[in-house]
Amino acid sequence: MGIEQAANEKGRQSARGLRKSAAKDERKVEAQKGSDLAKGADRFEERSKSSDGKSAGEKQGLSREKQGT
Repeated sequence: MGIEQAANEKGRQSARGLRKSAAKDERKVEAQKGSDLAKGADRFEERSKSSDGKSAGEKQGLSREKQGT
């Protein structure tokens, strides 16, 4: 839920706190990793890889061109 969509002030404060906490965690992980985390579609692809390093599309034999990316 977005901050502006919260029903009351307590909800908006909670949403702001969650957003700040997530940003802090992301900066911490990026610092440990030594580079920025992927964003958008690249982030989805990075997170969707299984332990063998292949994404679902790669396992099905789909190339990036066929996937539309």
